[in-house]
Amino acid sequence: MAVCVAVIAKENYPLYIRSTPMENELKFHYMVHTSLDVVDEKISAMGKALVDQRELYLGLLYPTEDYKVYGYVTNSKVKFVMVVDSSNTALRDNEIRSMFRKLHNSYTDVMCNPFYNPGDRIQSRAFDNMVTSMMIQVC
Repeated sequence: MAVCVAVIAKENYPLYIRSTPMENELKFHYMVHTSLDVVDEKISAMGKALVDQRELYLGLLYPTEDYKVYGYVTNSKVKFVMVVDSSNTALRDNEIRSMFRKLHNSYTDVMCNPFYNPGDRIQSRAFDNMVTSMMIQVC
């Protein structure tokens, strides 16, 4: 179960951030922005090692005492960051991958909307409902 989902633009500004417990919203925003350094490190390391560029999932960026932060990057360098509660041990790596694939597909639907201006904040009801379903879903 995700507690925070963020979509970060290529230039590292947020296109979409949503977190569940509103009292910890600032904490989650901080976690997302601090994870961008780790994302950049992993992307540059992948470029040097000439790893298969089709692998978009970055895996666990860093764990904290209460949460685990995972990352995903698209071919256009848009970053997805997901914060998951550490107490949920049932969540496996392949389930996190499928959540990111679902998020990426929904993001692609937003980009295909002719009324969306690339670079604007995401204000799609369908995208928001999909993120809500990911946050409510208990594995």
